[in-house]
Amino acid sequence: MDKVKIVRKGSCNLQELFEGLKLSPEALRCGAIACFIGIVRGEGRKGGRVQKLVYKAWEEEALKALEQIREETLRENRGARDLLIYHVVDELEPGDETLYILALGEHRGDALNAVSQALDKVKTKPPIWKKEVTDKGEYWVEEA
Repeated sequence: MDKVKIVRKGSCNLQELFEGLKLSPEALRCGAIACFIGIVRGEGRKGGRVQKLVYKAWEEEALKALEQIREETLRENRGARDLLIYHVVDELEPGDETLYILALGEHRGDALNAVSQALDKVKTKPPIWKKEVTDKGEYWVEEA
């Protein structure tokens, strides 16, 4: 199973990610899996009803950045034993999933901290861009 991946709408299955993480060689040392799933909200950042989000990426560089985020997060969180980061790049509607981050930790705090730290970095580091299309107009969002 890939640890980081750029995926298309509908191609990622949370249960499969969860089961894959439980098969990690480190899993028997752990007591927690924490998960974050980003979804498209229905209200735009500048107001208006969201019709769609368009995620674009420089995929090769985005994958490198996601792998770097993964490695940094595991290195900085000693009790975090494994981490998956899957980002959706596609046209998405309200309610669609945009991002999956799952962390395997020795304890719940280890897993929760890893997810939170990875999420903060995913929002700013990889070359992934988001355009919000609303009934009041469209614009690129500075923070994905």
